[in-house]
Amino acid sequence: MSQRIIVIGSGFGGLAAAVRLAARGHRVTILEKRDQPGGRAYVYRQDGFSFDGGPTVITAPWLITELFELAGKRAEDYLTLMPITPFYRIFFADGEHFDYSGDHAAMVAEIRRVSPYPDDVAGYEEFVRRSERIFAKGFTELSATPFLSPWDMIKIVPDLARLQSHRTVFGFVGRFIKDERVRQVLTFHPLLVGGNPFQTTSIYTLIHYLERHWGVWFAAGGTGAIVAALLHLFEELGGDIRLDTEVAEILTEGRRATGVRLASGEVITADAVVCNADVAGAYQRLLPAASRKKYTDRRLARMRYSMSLVVIYFGTDRLYRGTDGPALAHHDIILGPRYKELLHEIFTEKTLADDFSLYLHMPTLTDPSLAPPGHEAFYVLAPVPHLGGPTDWATMAKPYRDRIMGFLEEHYLPDLSKHIVTEHMIDPRHFEGTLNSYLGSAFSVEPILTQSAWFRPHNRSEELPNLYFVGAGTHPGAGLPGVLSSAKIADDLIAADVSAMAKR
Repeated sequence: MSQRIIVIGSGFGGLAAAVRLAARGHRVTILEKRDQPGGRAYVYRQDGFSFDGGPTVITAPWLITELFELAGKRAEDYLTLMPITPFYRIFFADGEHFDYSGDHAAMVAEIRRVSPYPDDVAGYEEFVRRSERIFAKGFTELSATPFLSPWDMIKIVPDLARLQSHRTVFGFVGRFIKDERVRQVLTFHPLLVGGNPFQTTSIYTLIHYLERHWGVWFAAGGTGAIVAALLHLFEELGGDIRLDTEVAEILTEGRRATGVRLASGEVITADAVVCNADVAGAYQRLLPAASRKKYTDRRLARMRYSMSLVVIYFGTDRLYRGTDGPALAHHDIILGPRYKELLHEIFTEKTLADDFSLYLHMPTLTDPSLAPPGHEAFYVLAPVPHLGGPTDWATMAKPYRDRIMGFLEEHYLPDLSKHIVTEHMIDPRHFEGTLNSYLGSAFSVEPILTQSAWFRPHNRSEELPNLYFVGAGTHPGAGLPGVLSSAKIADDLIAADVSAMAKR
């Protein structure tokens, strides 16, 4: 039974859902506000450089290749994925670094080199065993469960208790590791999905085992090449995408979505709507208050949201390959002098600190085609408070940018200011204004225990039974594996709902 389905937004969640639904024979139209697909995975192309706008860490690559297999295609005919090692090079404030990888022997050697506590090796091995159990439950099983009723949550309470999900990521790791630097190495992952390691449930330690199990990958041509490949596949399946098309409202009749009204005034009808827009922003902006019984403005304001980001994309007219500065890796985590205190200021106090921790992405180390010959492409990312804090980004953006770039020039990229030939910067205003993200949050709903699984906004809307959500703000959460899994859940729900209607 073919349905007319609208997908709002073409981020990874929207593209994956659209491919799955088109492969089932539905008539699918993607409506994208911006001038190219990708959502947070937008590609900035300027002066001969290509910069991936958002996600750059690819894990669980089978969730991508599976989309092609569903359509009877081979992923390798559309894109090339390359393994990255080390996964991350983590720099501490004293200049020492730790190469984080999926190689057990190499990880043990790094822990022995960095930690003065001999027991930390045994502690790490126990942590790996525990994270494997959490992965088996939290990802393999629960990431495919839609969590639509309280009973879905009640059933897993004994498992959550057994896995000590009441502990935070940092608290869980601290049970096994004594050295502070190794603790930081094993607890930064929640920041990649919008969480504070000191507040995020220990279920998210599954990321460690997920990376260890499937590796960390990069696509030739950048993450944008995956977006292009999925769009190509979607169009081959008969799908349609409309760019520069902003949705102003999800139309309703009774308790059902009937389509959308565009900013231009055009109305497009549909049997179902899949929303890849920021879930809180979508409830607030796209659904009339009369259609919202649970996600009222008051309820949305009471929820907790992830931090925001400052991201600076820049290209240089020279290569940085460790000849006159630290040898960098494809993914570099640069930790500041404060860890817990800085995160407290970002997540709780929501104030902009003078110091920072950074993620420095250097994709041309793996794929030189992303920059002109002899040039280097980078982006540097700093977690910052969302717009619920007092920071005035109209006045602070430039000074904050100068502090970050000055720090990189002094410690990692010598003479950087003399060699920058192109640059682009985004801050929390971009996430709110361009990406319609509530409070300018970069990862939507914060991944704490009371906002996970059934407590998270559902994949089938609680307001309208034929409105479905995919992306970072719904279950199972942010990060490519979570977002792609949300698309699978939405596809399964729509299939079940269509089957039920056909039997009536």
